[in-house]
Amino acid sequence: MSRSLEERATTVRRETIADLLLDRDGDGHPGLRTRERTWTWDQVVRESAARASLARDLRDGGPFHIGVLLDNVPEYIFWLGAAALAGATIVGVNPTRRGSALEQEVRHTDLGLLVTDEAGLKLLDGLDIGVPRDRFLLVDGAEYAGLVAAHAREPSRAPEITAETQLLLLFTSGTTGASKAARCSQGRLAGLGHANAEKYDVRRHDVTYCCMPLFHGNAVMGLWAPSLAAGATVTLTPKFSASGFLPDVRFYGVTFFTYVGKAIAYVLATPELPGDAETTLTHGFGTEASPEDQARFLRRFGCRLVEAYGSSESAGMIKLAPDGPPGALGRPAHAGVRVVDPRTRRVCPPAMLDAYGRVTNTEEAIGEIVDVDGAAKFEGYYNNEAANAERVRHGWYWTGDLGYLDQAGYLHFAGRSGDWIRVDGENISALLTERVLRRHPRIVAAAVFGVPDPRSGDQVMAAIEIPEGSAFDDLGLPAFLAGQADLGTKGAPRFVRVSRALPATGSGKLRKKEMRHDGWRTGDPVYRWAGRGAPEYTLMTGEDKDALREEFRASGRLRFLP
Repeated sequence: MSRSLEERATTVRRETIADLLLDRDGDGHPGLRTRERTWTWDQVVRESAARASLARDLRDGGPFHIGVLLDNVPEYIFWLGAAALAGATIVGVNPTRRGSALEQEVRHTDLGLLVTDEAGLKLLDGLDIGVPRDRFLLVDGAEYAGLVAAHAREPSRAPEITAETQLLLLFTSGTTGASKAARCSQGRLAGLGHANAEKYDVRRHDVTYCCMPLFHGNAVMGLWAPSLAAGATVTLTPKFSASGFLPDVRFYGVTFFTYVGKAIAYVLATPELPGDAETTLTHGFGTEASPEDQARFLRRFGCRLVEAYGSSESAGMIKLAPDGPPGALGRPAHAGVRVVDPRTRRVCPPAMLDAYGRVTNTEEAIGEIVDVDGAAKFEGYYNNEAANAERVRHGWYWTGDLGYLDQAGYLHFAGRSGDWIRVDGENISALLTERVLRRHPRIVAAAVFGVPDPRSGDQVMAAIEIPEGSAFDDLGLPAFLAGQADLGTKGAPRFVRVSRALPATGSGKLRKKEMRHDGWRTGDPVYRWAGRGAPEYTLMTGEDKDALREEFRASGRLRFLP
């Protein structure tokens, strides 16, 4: 017999996703909504249980790995629950990947079953992902509904499930290198569900909006798991749409959402309308929204954005500090979280900041963020010992991210190693220049990176995305940059790539490695500032690019051009 809500409210903290789901058995509160239908939590659990039974019947002799290649549709949620109850692992397949990259990524995870639809089938046409066609389940196929109905069962969990049972293989975004499949156990995801519900204030009454892709950790760890732990209502949209964001918020009565990458910038780029602030939105969580974006979002929609640090591989390193300075991630969650010089493993001294918040002692203060106690909590990458060894060294967990502590003990993100550009012997922060560019009202997104100088060191290059109907000359970029007191004399970009749609991952993160590789040799228009004094940009022609390449050859530096 199902337990009452009062009994469930006093239940001890659950250590597996399977048990969190079973706690929702009999729960009549709305658990999942689309524009077409609503499912109670009880119905969500029962849909998951039917698919868990189907998965167990279809299991072959290999790893119990189930690939899911779908948009954000109810079937994705049901299969997450199914894997939790069956003791299986969900491998979210990124539908924005293509060709050999997609083929290699999927083959790497040793799938035994693939759940997809006709659109996914077309995407995989001609690829050998290591899964026979008779091991595909098409959710929009004629036989699928009957197959699921035939496996309807009273909800239960596989008895062998523990907190260590693997539930997810999450591909990292691949913005700085090849994607890796990060392991996530039921225990870690359940812990994140409880912790993030508290951290981001997700409660029973909340209506959470899942507009980020479910193959990404942001949606699963930052929204679905906390919503499950709190018993909140999850609402779905197949794909993120800036124009559809506010209509969805109003339709569902959304209170909380998550975001990654360019999503906030895209929403802010939509035309401002009377009544924008008259919504149910109260708060959102994500990464890569600048302080200016956060302020604009609060003013326009009355919604507070919480920027936080996290990854598919780790969690629990940062304690939020809402009263901290703009741009700070928070405070280290415990004494084991440190900023160290990766060469010596010595703790970096606090950053000295100028009047504009710029670090004046970058060489000493900026280092890699590590957790000296985190190696045991790192669950590793699937079938990738080299990547595991890169993350765990000397018994410490190394994030691969750079940061610094200010004098008051707040931790700031400084990017990855490629986000520091050596210009005339001085370290320039790519993130600072990005933040400055994103203040411009007509720039939707910006990525900044170093490109080789034809004689020595690097130069700063920016890639910007502007909307249709805007031209580079309309931006007034030289005057805008001159008016930014915190930019510094060497932070203005020497090259500016102009695009209508910069390359991005499936979760909306910009592909900086790809853009850095292309540099000024991209097919997009590139404007160059070649002289001294105030920036003055001219459009590069093919002859200009040939002449610049000749400068590299004359200086013996052609090897620096990819």
